[in-house]
Amino acid sequence: MKIAIIGAGLGGLALARVLHVNGIDAVVYEREPSRDARGQGGMLDIHSGQRALQEAGLLDQFFANARGEGQDMRLLEPDGTLLLQEDTPDDAPLLRPEIDRADLRALLLDSLPGDAVRWGHAYESAGDGLVHFVDGRSADGSSAAYDLLVGADGAQSRVRPLLTDARPAHIGKNVVEIGIPDIDRTYPDLAAMVGRGTYWVLGGGISLAAQRNGDGRVRIGVSFYHTGEDWFATSGIPFDDPATARARLIELLPGWHPRFIALIEACDDLVVPRSIATLPVGLTWPSKPGVTLVGDAAHLMPPTGQGANMALLDGAELGLALAKHPDDFPAAVKEYEVEMFERAGAAARMSADMHEMLMSPDAAQRLLAFFQPG
Repeated sequence: MKIAIIGAGLGGLALARVLHVNGIDAVVYEREPSRDARGQGGMLDIHSGQRALQEAGLLDQFFANARGEGQDMRLLEPDGTLLLQEDTPDDAPLLRPEIDRADLRALLLDSLPGDAVRWGHAYESAGDGLVHFVDGRSADGSSAAYDLLVGADGAQSRVRPLLTDARPAHIGKNVVEIGIPDIDRTYPDLAAMVGRGTYWVLGGGISLAAQRNGDGRVRIGVSFYHTGEDWFATSGIPFDDPATARARLIELLPGWHPRFIALIEACDDLVVPRSIATLPVGLTWPSKPGVTLVGDAAHLMPPTGQGANMALLDGAELGLALAKHPDDFPAAVKEYEVEMFERAGAAARMSADMHEMLMSPDAAQRLLAFFQPG
């Protein structure tokens, strides 16, 4: 059975690894020219996805790289009021440890045979048992044969149209990503304020989330809710002029406590706009022999801590189903999709509810009640 996986993200790599563990070969085709072609984002809290890593035989290595202290959280209001501070004891179980996305991806990549990932292969189309690449490169020319095609190619998946007409839709949230490198050395006072995990400020339809990375950088996302797809064009933030962009961000936070303003003033020149979109909650499609989806390609949801875990589980569950039905991949795909639709649908509904909470005028108080029920 020839299995072609499009995309070397967490879901595609988890699938390839679980297949490898079960003695089944697969090839991952990735459009990026190399594993280090671009940054991989910030920290992930891995909870339900730990089961996938166990199936992949990588759980011990994951724990060796994860940061238990990343489970710490501080929740505040814009005027500086501290609503919640949770500090993780050193001996606490690693239920939701943080790990750099780059480290987790490297762990998966290093667990695969050297020829399992083909870099520089941009998917163009597929049909009649052949996948075609934009750049005309593959193991055997401009196309490669497959019996099963797996779209693991993210939010803007080009494989998805083979199964559904659904497209991501903007959800009224736009994020400006900034950060402070080596914060313990460069701004020790701010480092102490942020703490070891996530520092979250909510109010007035805006949130500021500062999060420690394993490399000493604090990544900060300033999120603006109830904003449209064209908000970046009308916000007055000049992304090509970092200093002025930071100043404009501060203007958009009137009345916020000076300590939060100091975080923005301390940031470096990396200022990145991110527009947030999702697929419909509970998206399904009729099972089609020869093609399926994993990760954001299948169930793009608001970024509330579920997406990476679902992608890992998708890869593991599909891999296990294929190992269970090695001579009947249509049955394996259908079994996987039934399980995935239910599991990911529940996670998407949970994420949508969390997003709705963050959109509310009293988001901080509602979030406090969520973390401290009763």
